[in-house]
Amino acid sequence: MASERLLRLIESPNFGRFITAVIIFNAVLLGMETSPTLMEVVGPLIVTLDKICLAIFVAEIAMKLIATGRRFFTSGWNIFDFIIVGIALVPSAGGLSVLRALRILRVLRVISVAPRLRRVVEGFISALPGMASVFLLMAILFYIGAVISTKLFSETFPDWFGDLGLSAYTLFQIMTLESWSMGIVRPVMAVYPYAWLFFVPFIMVTTFAVVNLLVGLIVNSMQDAHHAEDEVKTDAYRDEVLERLESIEQRLKTQADIKK
Repeated sequence: MASERLLRLIESPNFGRFITAVIIFNAVLLGMETSPTLMEVVGPLIVTLDKICLAIFVAEIAMKLIATGRRFFTSGWNIFDFIIVGIALVPSAGGLSVLRALRILRVLRVISVAPRLRRVVEGFISALPGMASVFLLMAILFYIGAVISTKLFSETFPDWFGDLGLSAYTLFQIMTLESWSMGIVRPVMAVYPYAWLFFVPFIMVTTFAVVNLLVGLIVNSMQDAHHAEDEVKTDAYRDEVLERLESIEQRLKTQADIKK
């Protein structure tokens, strides 16, 4: 019974809002620690408040462990919270001093307590298998483009197309549309007037086709995750209604038996 009451407390909206507020407050504190001026004035207070926030996170994890037992580790989000809080508990002295900077990862816990953000991450993760195929296609296109551009432009523009690696990096810059025209393509076209026959199709395929395909996969996965969540809520509501109807039917039957 105690674990059930504790679980209801943890799953209550007010408790979720409180944890979210603590996460945001802790993020502000970690940002303030980067200011030498603030640390000189109120450094001890900031450190103390940071420890209080960490203690709240540890208490929350402990409450979840007590309330759910082994079921705690069946949820990926619980494991995520456990790892993030565990990193903050590792001593940051000596060779592990880098972990002090990793305390900012506690801000990521806002994902696990915010359903909308969690849906976005779940959609992104579910899109990874499809994205792998798109990334493989993009890698093939980049390899082909790097070989062609190296063959065509390496002698005149060795800084951009001197070897396969430089060509791939230059093509990546062109794909992102960062200074691609005046910075790279037009200087190349000044020497090779028909170079646009290579660069324009490359941009059309990589930037507008492949990248949009990635976006489409992520959006579809997010929609699927949203529909799955709605179905779970609908099933839970239906079960709750059926339980209430059965309870009412049982009460009516009991009252009828008493009258008899």
